[in-house]
This record gives sequence, structure tokens and C-alpha cells, in this order.
Amino acid sequence: MHPELAADLGRLPELLEETRQRALAFLTGLDERPVVERAEPPTVAPLTEEGGGLRAALAEFAERWEPRLSASAGPRYFGFVTGGATPAALAGDWLTSAADQNSNSSLDPAGQQLERETVGWLRELFGLSAAHHGTFVSGATMSNTVGLAIAREWLGERLGVDVAEDGTGALGPVRVLSGSAHSSVAKALSVLGLGRTALRAVPVLPGREAVDVAALERALAEAQGPCVVVANAGTVNTVDFDDLRAIAALRERYGFWLHVDAAFGAFAALSPEHAELVAGLDLADSVCVDLHKWLNVPYDSAVQFTRRPDLQARVFRNAAAYLGPSPASGRGYSQGEHPDLVHLTPENSHRLRALAAWFTLRAYGRSGHREIVERCIAGARTLGEHVARTDGLELLAPVRLNVVCFSLTADPTPERLAALATELAGEAFLTPTHHAGRPALRAAFTNWRTTEADVRRTAQALARAVRKLTA
Repeated sequence: MHPELAADLGRLPELLEETRQRALAFLTGLDERPVVERAEPPTVAPLTEEGGGLRAALAEFAERWEPRLSASAGPRYFGFVTGGATPAALAGDWLTSAADQNSNSSLDPAGQQLERETVGWLRELFGLSAAHHGTFVSGATMSNTVGLAIAREWLGERLGVDVAEDGTGALGPVRVLSGSAHSSVAKALSVLGLGRTALRAVPVLPGREAVDVAALERALAEAQGPCVVVANAGTVNTVDFDDLRAIAALRERYGFWLHVDAAFGAFAALSPEHAELVAGLDLADSVCVDLHKWLNVPYDSAVQFTRRPDLQARVFRNAAAYLGPSPASGRGYSQGEHPDLVHLTPENSHRLRALAAWFTLRAYGRSGHREIVERCIAGARTLGEHVARTDGLELLAPVRLNVVCFSLTADPTPERLAALATELAGEAFLTPTHHAGRPALRAAFTNWRTTEADVRRTAQALARAVRKLTA
């Protein structure tokens, strides 16, 4: 064994204790740390011949990189849709790395058994029936990709071709209809060989991001052959929701696969006041939910649900003797069986992502995660009220759930909004967008640490930044 490896192994307890102390110092400093550090990157260092061991690496990390890291795990990081890591999720993730499991095969089954239990808890949390089978993936983009890959196979089934075997050329032109599709949908279509131009925008309701169901029906009537419909349960800009029940009802007259992108909107199911927004989610053929958003587990973690795991296994099966039984083997596959996880996603290997989710669900239950969701919603409403009262700012949409979308009332150029966000970055981090043709900023509330005090602090910093910009 290399001498530095052997030395680190011999003093592993004390080195892990030093690592623990550094992690605690980082976490306890989140409230006062600049939310986004604007420092210049350090000079790129060469790889050394002699590493110096873990202690040397810790020291260099503390000097060169840690001061530049954002407080993305903290309470005022409102950019993108970013959660944090609850104490239980952090513990689960630490143990995930310590155990270092790759249990995609029934030859080493404990990890995938734990994942199936966790998926069952999540299915119940989001109000899905047992008809939905779930699998952990890396994030919403991969969840959408897997869901649309299953949809691609369903299109082939309807047309009498085997896409997994013969390729997308056997399908001919494909139509994917959506009102306000997330950018990851187009990316997924590119990856899947269906092409970005397969995505057809359907008109939305006036002043909304929700699809006009009547317009969707017209588009379905005009389509030649089966289609895929991507519905939204929570758009990025304004958290708008398509009428899932009305869309699902159209399947009685038109053949289509219904994929619902509920990356963070699915969590509305936890709040009695907002659960109606996701009524009909269980009617979907496939569902995307991102867990490193509102479940507050570390990156990377998401789940993908579908009613057709048989088609899923047809797409992703991987026949190799060292992996054990597969859907490609002589025993075949039916919906009542549970194929190994290696046959359900693009990954042949993945870390035991389910463990962090298992820990936070086990530790805080439904009520604990309901409280996080409802506190985030309340915080977004409060910030929205502050924005509406602040001279120089304008709300661009009602605060439906957990996102505040707003702009400058005068000269709202991308450059001026970027300057506003930069001025604010030490106290709070917001990301840019466009809504209804206007440049805007958006604040997404998903972090379990965010309190009323953080909302007040953000509102005060925002007011100061606007005064400085418009002075």
C-alpha cells in the first residue's frame, strides 16, 4: 500500500474528526456567509507527484476553495430551485459514502431493497397509487429523460415497431405537445434521438403558463398518430399548474402518453391548502419529481415514476452474465415482477441515493416535510408582498406556491436586473428569467432553513439594492 494511504488509514478516526469539524464550521457559518462569493478563482495548481495525504488536502481546500464556495445550502439561496440537506439527509448521505454501495443487482440486493422501500414512501407522499413504479435517478433532467424514453417505447408499441431494438428511425415523425415545457424536455428529446423540433408549443391560458386544454385538444385532433403530452405541475417561473384531470380525460378520445413534469410542484400534495393543484397526478403514465429540491436531500437525487415498468426495462435492460438475471433472459418480464435497478435507468452503477431520502423521511415523517413546504410557501408570499410594496419593483405573476417572479418597473433590461442581483448577492441569491417577454428575477423558496427572519432580511436588502440602482 502506498505509504500515504497507509498512514491515512492508520489515523482515519482523527482525520474524519478534522473533516467533521470543518463541515460543522461551514454549516454553522451559513447564515452570515456571503450567499454567493464574487472572488476571482485561484490560480490553477499542478498535480503534485507526492500528495501529502488527507491532512494536506484538507489544508489546501480550506485555503484555496472553501472561501469561494457559495452558501447554496443556506436559507437565502433562492436561485434556481435549490433545497439544502436536512440533518437526517446529511447523515444519510455521509453513510452513503461510507458504505459505498452499488446495489443495482440482486446478486447484492440490500441497496435496491432499501430503494424500493423508499420509493414506496415517496409514492404515498405524493398521492400516487401502487400502479406507479419508481426508480431513483440523478435529477429532474434524467427523470424527464427516462420518462420520455418510456414514452418513446410506448409510441413504438402503438405503431407496431420495437424502438429499443430498431432505433428511432422506425417511428417516423414524433410530436411532443406541451404548454410551457421545461428546458430539460428539449434536452431529453435531443438525447433520445427524437429531436428538439419534436416539441410543439401549445398555446397557454391568457396571462398564465398553464396550457389551454381546448388548444391542446385541437392539436391532438390535428396530429397524425399517437403523441406524447408533457404536462406541468409547477412551472419554473411562476409555479403554474396544468389541469391534469382535464388533460388525462382527453386520452379517452386521443391516443397519447401523458408525462407530468412535477419536479418540485409534486410537493404541493403535502399541503392541504394546495393539494388540489396536483389533483390528477396519479393519472399520468410517467412522472418526474426532483428530490434535491423540496425534499432537501443532497445533490444528486430525483425519482421517476411510471405505470409501464415493462417498457422501461425494455429500453434500459443490460444483459451481462456478471449482472445476474435480466429482462433479456429466458425468464422474461411482466409488470408484476421487479427487475434489478440496472435495467431501469441509463446507469449501470449509481450510489445509494435512496439512503439520504430514507433518513429524512424516517426522521421527520409526513408532518415534518409538510411543515417545510408550508413554511416555504408562507415565506414566498411574504416576500411577494414586500416586492409589491417596494417602489421600483413589480410582481409579474401571483405567488401561487413558492416562487416570486418580479421585475423593475422602469427600464427592466437584463443588464439592470443582473446589476440588481449582483448588488444583492451577498445577502441573497436570485436567478434571472424572462416572463411574458419581460426580463425578470425569481426567488424560489425550497430550503428547510429559511425562516421569517431570512425573508425580512432579504426584503430589506432588496429594497436597499433597488434604491441604489435607481438613485
